[in-house]
Amino acid sequence: MTERQKDRPWLMRTYAGHSTAEASNELYRRNLAKGQTGLSVAFDLPTQTGYDPDHVLARGEVGRVGVPVSHLGDMRRLFQDIPLEQMNTSMTINATAMWLLALYQVVAEEQGADITQLQGTTQNDIVKEYLSRGTHVFPPGPSLRLTTDMIAYTVSHMPKWNPINICSYHLQEAGATPVQEIAYAMSTAIAVLDAVRDGGQVPEERMGDVVARISFFVNAGVRFVEEMCKMRAFGRIWDRITRERYGIQDPKQRRFRYGVQVNSLGLTEAQPENNVQRIVLEMLAVTLSKDARARAVQLPAWNEALGLPRPWDQQWSLRIQQVLAHESDLLEYEDIFEGSRVIETKVEALVEESLAEIERIQEMGGAMAAVESGYLKSQLVASHAERRARIESGQEKIVGVNIYESTEPNPLTADLDAAIQTVDPAVEARVIAALEHWRGTRYQPPFNHPRPCKALEKLKEAAQGSANLMEATLECARAGVTTGEWAGALREVFGEFRAPTGVSSAPVAVTAEQGTAMALVRQRVAETARDLGVGKLRFLVGKPGLDGHSNGAEQIAVRARDAGFEVVYQGIRLTPEQIVDAALAEDVHAVGLSILSGSHAQLVPDVLERLRVAGATDIPVIAGGIIPNGDAEQLRAAGVAAVFTPKDFDITGIIGRIVDEIRTANKLDPLEVPA
Repeated sequence: MTERQKDRPWLMRTYAGHSTAEASNELYRRNLAKGQTGLSVAFDLPTQTGYDPDHVLARGEVGRVGVPVSHLGDMRRLFQDIPLEQMNTSMTINATAMWLLALYQVVAEEQGADITQLQGTTQNDIVKEYLSRGTHVFPPGPSLRLTTDMIAYTVSHMPKWNPINICSYHLQEAGATPVQEIAYAMSTAIAVLDAVRDGGQVPEERMGDVVARISFFVNAGVRFVEEMCKMRAFGRIWDRITRERYGIQDPKQRRFRYGVQVNSLGLTEAQPENNVQRIVLEMLAVTLSKDARARAVQLPAWNEALGLPRPWDQQWSLRIQQVLAHESDLLEYEDIFEGSRVIETKVEALVEESLAEIERIQEMGGAMAAVESGYLKSQLVASHAERRARIESGQEKIVGVNIYESTEPNPLTADLDAAIQTVDPAVEARVIAALEHWRGTRYQPPFNHPRPCKALEKLKEAAQGSANLMEATLECARAGVTTGEWAGALREVFGEFRAPTGVSSAPVAVTAEQGTAMALVRQRVAETARDLGVGKLRFLVGKPGLDGHSNGAEQIAVRARDAGFEVVYQGIRLTPEQIVDAALAEDVHAVGLSILSGSHAQLVPDVLERLRVAGATDIPVIAGGIIPNGDAEQLRAAGVAAVFTPKDFDITGIIGRIVDEIRTANKLDPLEVPA
C-alpha cells in the first residue's frame, strides 16, 4: 500500500508554555520545526484565574505551569514570527477564555490575517473547573453567559474556530469512572447548547453550525480497551443527543470531534521510565479505532510526575506519535474493531449506563444545578477515594509502585535536578517589572492605546445588561487593558464563586476493621487526643496560591476525617495569611499544605514564618505535591515536619505520620506500633 492511500494523521501537539512570552515563543518555533502540526498553549495560573502577576495571590505562581499573558503586548511576543492565519492553536483557558481569544484575534488582525480563517480551540469549559481543576472565577450563571457569548460571536465572525472544548480530561484525573466522564461531559454540552438555543443570539437554522464547532477534550487512561470503548460510546451518545434533542440532520455536523491529552495522573514518580509505555498504551486507545480516532493528540512527558519537562522530554513524546503515524501501518486500514462482539458488548453497556446518569442529572435541573448542589463534586471525590483505596490494598496494581518495586539505578534520573526543567525564581520579578512598564507607557508611542478606563467602564455596562460581552472585551484588548483589570471589572459586576469541596459528603473509603492499618491509625489519633486533653485532634488542610488541583488535598482530608480527625478544609486559592489565621482561629494541631504548581518554595516558608511570628511553633507543617528532591530538602531545613510526593501513595500511612509529627511537636512519647 502506497503512502498516498494512508489516512491523514491526527493533529500532533505538545502542551507547552512557561516563564515568559519570549521563552515560550522560542519553544513553539522549535517544536514546529521538529514536525509538530499545531500549537497547544499552557497559560500560568494568574492568567487562568484573572490576576495580574503582581497580585498577592499570584506570588510564586508566575510562569510556573504556563506562560503569563497580562496584556496585548505579551500576546504579540508569544506569537511573534508565527503566522496565525496558517496555525491551528489550542488554548487551555476557561474562566478568562473570552479575554485570551480577544487578545489572539487582535494580534492576528495586526499580522494582517483574515479572522474568518483563524483555526483553533479555546477550552472554555467552566463546569470541570468547579469540579476538578479549580480555575473558575465567576458564579455558574455569568460563566455560562461568557461561554454562550463566545459561541455566538465565533459562529458569526470566526466560523473555523472551536469556541468550546468540553473537557472531561480533568474529570478522570479527579476520579471519574468512564461512565461519569461521559455523563458529566455530555451534561455540560447539553447545558451549553440549551443556553445557546434559548439565548436568542443564534438563529435556530444556525444551530447545526454551533454543534459542528463544539469539540471535546478527553483523557485516555492505561486500561486501553475500556478507554477505546469509551470513545466509541461518546460518539454514539453525541450523535443521538444532537439528532434527538437539537434536531441536527446533517451527520457531518453531528460528528463527535475530540482531542486528547493522555493521562498525567497515572504517571508515577517511582520508576518514571515506566511512564513511556503507559503513554504509548494510552495513545493507542484513541488512535487504534478509525471510527473513534482523535482529531488531535498531545502526550505528556515521562518525567511530569517529577517536575516540568525539558524540551528533549517533549520531543520524545512527539516522536512517539510520529513513529505510530509514519512507521506503523495503522493508518492503512478501516476500523479494525468493526464486528467485534467483545467491543460491542462493552460499548453498549457504557452507552446505557451513561444515558441513565445523564438522565439523573437532567432531573436535578442539569449540569449547573448539579454543580451548585455539590452532587457532581461529591460523586467524583467518592470515586477517587475508592480508586485510592484499591491501589493501597493492592487490588489495583501499579508497576514500580505497589508491585515490582525493586529497581536498578535509573540513569535518566541520576541527577534529579537536571532531569526536569526549572523555572528561574527571578522570572517573576522580571515579569512584574515588565507589567509595571506596560501600565506606565501603554498610552505613549509606539502603542498609543486609548485610556483603558473608558473600555473597562463599557465592559461593566455591557455586563450589567444583556449585550454580547465579546465586543466590549475586544475594545479592552485594543486599549491595552491587563488581564487583572478585565477580570476585576467583571468581578465587580458578577462577584466570585467558591465551589463545593465535596469532602464532607464523601463516603468512608477505607474501613477500620480490627487489625487493619486504618484501625491502628484511628487508635493512635484517639490516644494522642487524650494525651493532649482534647476531644478531637484538629487538622487544617490548606491550598495556598492559585493551584486548583485539589484531588490530593481532598483525599487527605477525607482519610483524616475517617481516621478520627476534625478536619478544617476551606477549598482552594488561599493566601498564607488566610491559612495561618484559620489555623490559629480553629486551634489546630497540624497544618497540611498541598501544592502541585511549583509555588511551594515561596508559599510554604511564608506559612512557617507567619506561624513562628504568631508564636505557634508547636503546630507541625506538612507539605505535599510535586516537589523535587532538592526543594524537599530546603523545606525540611526551613522547618517543615514532613514532605510527601506522588510516590507516597499510602494515604493511611501518611495520616499515621501526621499523628507522629503532632506527638513530636507536643513533646509526647512516641506510641508503640504493634509488631
